[in-house]
Amino acid sequence: MTQQLIETEAAPAMEPEAPAGLPAPGRARRVLWAVARWTAAVVVCGGVGAGTAMGITVLDRNDVPGLATESDGRWEYPQLRLPALPADRPRPFTEANDAEIHYADVRRLLLPAPAGATVDPELNGGFVSTDAYLALYGKEVRAEMKAALADSTLRHIAARGWTTPDGTRTSVHLLRFGSVAYAQDFGDTSVQYSAADGPKALPDGVRSLVTERFTDDVQVPDTLRYAFREKQPYGPEQTRWAYVHAGDTLALITQTRKGEALDVPFRQTVTLQAQLLG
Repeated sequence: MTQQLIETEAAPAMEPEAPAGLPAPGRARRVLWAVARWTAAVVVCGGVGAGTAMGITVLDRNDVPGLATESDGRWEYPQLRLPALPADRPRPFTEANDAEIHYADVRRLLLPAPAGATVDPELNGGFVSTDAYLALYGKEVRAEMKAALADSTLRHIAARGWTTPDGTRTSVHLLRFGSVAYAQDFGDTSVQYSAADGPKALPDGVRSLVTERFTDDVQVPDTLRYAFREKQPYGPEQTRWAYVHAGDTLALITQTRKGEALDVPFRQTVTLQAQLLG
């Protein structure tokens, strides 16, 4: 509520008589005061109008009703930060880390869920078992992949999953090996993500694929990126998946959605996870 100031009204003063033909001094002052009030009102209105126009010009387009730009489909992720390292440990891909080892806790290298998503309680950013990871693949390749992981120096598998309001289910798995060589060998031999006709190990339920080319434009140094989508005809859902190899760590990102897995959030998710590892 606006506070009002109340003043005590003073007794009217006696006005001297004006010479003939001239208005009385009190009347002249009242006329001048009325003119001044109207002039001030015009100035204030003009100022308000100019101020409103100035306010409109400095607002972001998305803040002005009717002028908002339609979203391009990207998700709203939290601000990404690289985790702290143990004392005296360098980051990968630096001169002091020729072995390209990620010394940070691999769980903290997982991409966080975007705004509005519901986190999968079984993929909440912690470690998961080898069998849980292999359940992502078709049954025909699980035994061979399990043996390959047993022979490698696999240290941990960390995972996070979520579902967005549009029904897209996302999972991110990070496999940290004992060396770059083991990570590369698993990707090249067991998954075969760089094969000309596509990977041998396909997600469960996927029978044919199309190789995505957007990964060529993802500018994240020291990472290898391979992306695929399920080829039509497919069932009620479509799957997209991608691998990011960065030093001793291999990431698998999958997205599944009823009808069609959307392109923009898939590219965004793959790119951000690559940035956390690169």
